[in-house]
Amino acid sequence: MDRGSSSSRGRGWQGRGHHGGGRGGGGWQGYGRGRHGGGGGGRGRSSPPTPSSTAYRAAVNPTPAPACTVDDAAPIVGTCPDMCPARERAQRERLRDLAVLERVGGDPTRTSSSLAVKKFCRTISSTNVMASDIRPLPVLRETMDYLLHLLDSSEHPFETIHDFIFDRTRSIRQDLSMQNVVNHQAIQIYEDVVTFHIRSHQRLARSCQDSDASSLCFLNMEQLTKCLLSLFDMYHAIHESDSHSKREAEYYSFYVLLHLGCKIPKMVDSLSLWYSQLPPQVRQSKEMLLARNLLRCYHLGNFKRFFCMIAAEATDLQLRLVEPFLNEVRARALMYFNHSGYKLQHHPLEHLSEILMIEESELETLCRICGLEIRTSEGMKAFVPKQTSFSLPTSMPQSNGIYISRDEKSIVIQVNGL
Repeated sequence: MDRGSSSSRGRGWQGRGHHGGGRGGGGWQGYGRGRHGGGGGGRGRSSPPTPSSTAYRAAVNPTPAPACTVDDAAPIVGTCPDMCPARERAQRERLRDLAVLERVGGDPTRTSSSLAVKKFCRTISSTNVMASDIRPLPVLRETMDYLLHLLDSSEHPFETIHDFIFDRTRSIRQDLSMQNVVNHQAIQIYEDVVTFHIRSHQRLARSCQDSDASSLCFLNMEQLTKCLLSLFDMYHAIHESDSHSKREAEYYSFYVLLHLGCKIPKMVDSLSLWYSQLPPQVRQSKEMLLARNLLRCYHLGNFKRFFCMIAAEATDLQLRLVEPFLNEVRARALMYFNHSGYKLQHHPLEHLSEILMIEESELETLCRICGLEIRTSEGMKAFVPKQTSFSLPTSMPQSNGIYISRDEKSIVIQVNGL
């Protein structure tokens, strides 16, 4: 993977500034003010804090970054007509700082306006802002569409594609921040960025055994949560004018579903307050009700209902988001069965696989990873409860979605790979 050229780690155009929090070294250096920028450290609004900006922000960013020093001038309006400013393209060609996906004919010194995409900059400043370096909203929409198209490409390893889009979507968020754009078009772009991170979350989780992929998983989850927080702030802003996004109920539900895994700080106690501050139409939506019921079933140990609800009600993105957590839930279910059962009452894997909606062979593998001994009696595999060797594994095998066996038919409900 050409990591040096496909993210902001490499050298790029050097500018001035002090606002940052990037993924690595400096890339193309932009200028401007931030409210919901790519690094997640822009200035907040003066309106009352939303649930997303209190408890969760404190957990994700316990020490806030210093705010930018900006004047009170009107926000800049970008005039750059291309996905990457001409000045940056020329500079990066000279520095051989082109990602694999930006090169003309594989040449690291040649790109074009149809291939190059503006890099995320680690530091920004309001000094000497050039409108020609900032992309207006229509160009940002075009750039986002182009990046989503790349997501389905099979010409390069997924890690290379992910690394490129990861950086360039942060640049899109940064340009929105510099222009203080908060409207339905900007919200749609943010929703698409969240969609990218969810799809990557599913795909990267399938190769998380690799140390490099594990790092990508962590960074992707970090940006996913930051994007959601910024998106919730934007929802809150348009609510003040009695406006709403068509998809906001589903995107609010993602925040709840993230609590199924161990990837973000657990704040279940604060979720009740968070729920109460949501708009009624979001709180009562089918997407939010599903997310809340799934979390409740998970904590109550009602695993059969948990998997039945996912199979029957989850949207495409909800299933993508929870898929990497499913084997964690199944391992927790095995712990319940093992601790609460009787030694004389064997648990047939065939029956458990129907409850947990997993193929019997995969369930057997998961049992052995958890330290459970599998016995075979009269051609039927089962495990005996009260095994002291059981332990929750630190690393879970890949989940292949939801498996349903109906009579002689087998149905696998899963989201295809990218």
